Amino acid sequence: MNAIATASSLSLPIFCRTSKLDTKRGLKGKFGVFAVFGEELEKKNSWGTIFDVEDPRLKVPLSKGKTLDVFQALEVARQDIQYCDWRARQDVLTIMLLHEKVVEVLNPLAREYKSIGTMKKDLAELQDELAEAHRQVHISETRVSTALDKLAYMEELVNDRLLQDRSTAEVDETSSSPSTSEKSVRTERRRKPRKRLNVSGPVQSYHPNLKNFWYPVAFSADLKDDTMIPMECFEEPWVIFRGKDGKPGCVQNTCAHRACPLHLGSVNEGRIQCPYHGWEYTTDGKCEKMPSTRMLNIKIKSVPCFEKEGMIWIWPGNDPPTATLPSLLPPSGFVVHAEIVMELPVEHGLLLDNLLDLAHAPFTHTSTFAKGWSVPSFVNFLTPASGLQGYWDPYPIDMEFRPPCMVLSTIGISKPGKLEGQSTKECATHLHQLHVCLPSSKHKTRLLYRMSLDFAPLLKHVPFMQHLWRHFAEQVLNEDLRLVLGQQERMNNGANVWNVPVTYDKLGIRYRLWRDALENGAKQLPFNT
Repeated sequence: MNAIATASSLSLPIFCRTSKLDTKRGLKGKFGVFAVFGEELEKKNSWGTIFDVEDPRLKVPLSKGKTLDVFQALEVARQDIQYCDWRARQDVLTIMLLHEKVVEVLNPLAREYKSIGTMKKDLAELQDELAEAHRQVHISETRVSTALDKLAYMEELVNDRLLQDRSTAEVDETSSSPSTSEKSVRTERRRKPRKRLNVSGPVQSYHPNLKNFWYPVAFSADLKDDTMIPMECFEEPWVIFRGKDGKPGCVQNTCAHRACPLHLGSVNEGRIQCPYHGWEYTTDGKCEKMPSTRMLNIKIKSVPCFEKEGMIWIWPGNDPPTATLPSLLPPSGFVVHAEIVMELPVEHGLLLDNLLDLAHAPFTHTSTFAKGWSVPSFVNFLTPASGLQGYWDPYPIDMEFRPPCMVLSTIGISKPGKLEGQSTKECATHLHQLHVCLPSSKHKTRLLYRMSLDFAPLLKHVPFMQHLWRHFAEQVLNEDLRLVLGQQERMNNGANVWNVPVTYDKLGIRYRLWRDALENGAKQLPFNT
């Protein structure tokens, strides 16, 4: 019965005849068993001795279709067990081989390796599409420029027509000569040439209108109760110190007695003392002490001075100061890490031109923050038609010019020296910068630089980090200064530093147009300022 059960469990066809049990001879009669083997499955074994088993069918005598006795049936059953074992091993091997193929297909590295040709093709197509898009942008800009020229021409025609109608009403028609009429027609038909931006010639003294703004001149952290900060603003020497109430004041850095620089003296009980004869002045410029002589009613020049958000502000103009001071705080979530002041030997307008231009970075700053930057095929500054702020394409950098002399920028970074994403909104970490270009004199700028981060707040408390930031800032500025100084030299010799403006010069040009309008006394300044 064990043989029958074994054969049955192996799905072997068994044919039995009725038989009786003989206690002496055992089973009487015979079992009819047909040996049936499954389909052959042969595979190359690559998994070692586990699957290195010979096909048992090769050793089994051909028994298909024959009637077997019990012992022969047991032998067939044993052979079938060996076959099932061999078959199971082969099936497992098949599964493992298929698993390897699935892993190979799903493996990202293998997939990337196999699709590199496709990726190259897709990249080439994207580059072609990008080049076409840039071409369309150039075409659109040309169309806009042409439309603006036509609009200016139409305005000229309208103005000429109005003038002509007015003169016709005042003068008798018969008195007008043919030559005058022909000249008027020629004037109407002549197209007005496009006005060019001209920044050339020796650096001139600053226009008085440029003084009528609040200017940040120092960081609050640098002005202690017993210290002074001397500086120049619009070609005049000034000195800042704190009075008895702790509030800052700004007075002319020249003693009324013998024109001695006051910053060479000291601060005593909220008054600045001249080192020559001890005369002492308050923050509003009044002299309150004259040792060794009769007291006189003396007062030196002072300007409105206030403190706000960690900065000292002055109003150097003659017009009454505005009631509110601008805010230059970094965006929410940023922590100030460095505040640096530098005196630079360039005119402040040229320095602003440089700061408002990012397209020069891959060529100029190859040893500092732009090291390793690729050169884009097209750089543009995208901004509203009436604004002084926008963002750089393709860099993740937002930038704003804030009158009269401030540049604010936010840069998306992935790690030091590396940009991230296509816009600042896509970036996880950011660096915020404030540049204040104070006009000291015709060839000198006082630069205030503030750097803030929205990550790594503990970095601020690392010793000597302020010195490290200053060293890095000086490296970046030195890369710019050698170029700007060369511009200044050539400008003084008559060269126009804005001779051929292009697309990425948009923000710098708008600064120059704003400044020209201010110095020419325009009632309404451009760009909603």
